[in-house]
Parts: sequence; structure tokens; C-alpha cells
Amino acid sequence: MSTPISLSDAQRDKLSDYADQLAYFNKRINLISPNTVDEIWSRHIEHSLVLTIRTFPDGAHVVDWGTGGGLPVVPMAICFPKVSFTGVDAVSKKTQAVRAMARRLGLDNLDLWHGRAEAWDGTAHYSISRATAPLRTLWQWHHRISVPLSTSSEDWAPGLICLKGGDLQSGELRSECDQLAESYPDVKIFNQPVDTITPSPLFSSKYILHIH
Repeated sequence: MSTPISLSDAQRDKLSDYADQLAYFNKRINLISPNTVDEIWSRHIEHSLVLTIRTFPDGAHVVDWGTGGGLPVVPMAICFPKVSFTGVDAVSKKTQAVRAMARRLGLDNLDLWHGRAEAWDGTAHYSISRATAPLRTLWQWHHRISVPLSTSSEDWAPGLICLKGGDLQSGELRSECDQLAESYPDVKIFNQPVDTITPSPLFSSKYILHIH
């Protein structure tokens, strides 16, 4: 598996362990589609790892809205051990499962919080999300809890970083971008096709959307 950043052997081992644990817990709790369990690496973990095309600076705090089975927050916590992460989800069984996985993986930089996103009372420099909610809703959640951070040119600018699928020229994803821009005219929306980072045909209509 190739990744945008260089991973140590220990990090690769943890990602492999996470894939095994995700498959194990998915037999008991619906964390990912059962039809994709055999593709955890290619469809789920590699998809999450495209967020490493830029870095999160040491000491930053990142919140994952609707973390589900820990995607993308668990791979990010493995890749950036000096960054603090919080996974938020309204389904208790999911946060319990990811908390158990994080404990087994030794991810001291990852906390889990059970509840609705609009009720989380923490602060963060970044928000991340993978197919959780419309962009306008995600930005509302992020804007409410965001705090500033000084970054370098290699880092993500503080803001909301989403993994989304769809058609940016028309359809639901285009509508989400238009609704966000209409409600928040000052936001900047940048997009990068995922298949420019990893050539897998699984990602032919998927994007990283960076909003700040």
C-alpha cells in the first residue's frame, strides 16, 4: 500500500491491526457495509489516508464528525501521533467499539465522545468527515467550535476537510457546495479529486473538499 506520507513499520502494523479489528467488530455492530469488509484496505483505509497529502501540525486538535467505525479518525491518529483527535458519534455502540479499538492499538491521542455533533462543547483547529452530513451542516458544526492556529505551508489550513463522493458539476454534491456558499459567502471551497492521489478506480468520483 502506497501512501502520500512515509509511514514507519510500526504505523503500517497498526493500520493492519485496525483493519482486522474493524472486520471483527463489524460482525457485531454495523460499522461499515458488510459488502465491503473484504475491501477494508482498498476502499476504507486507503481512502482515509489520502488526507495525508498535507499534514496536521503537532499539538493541533482535530474532531471527526460522525466517526462511525473510526474512519477517517483512526488512520489519522496512527499517522499523526503528536496530534490530538476526537471522534464524535451519536450512536453509543459505535463510539464504544472505536474506543475499544483505540485502546487495543495504544492510541493515546484519540478520544471518543458519544452524542449529537451540535452538543459537543469542545474546541478544535480542524474538522474532518467522511460521508457524514451535508457541507453546510458540517461547516456549522465546525464554525461553532473552531479556534485559530498558526500553520506552515505543508500543513492543512485550519478548517473543515471532507471526503465526499459525487459530481461537482451537477447533482447533490454541486448543490451542497452552492448551499454552503449561499449561507456562508466568505468561505473558500477547494477540491482535489482523490484519483489524482491514488489511481484506484474505486475513487473515480470522490473528492477531498477543504473549506475554510
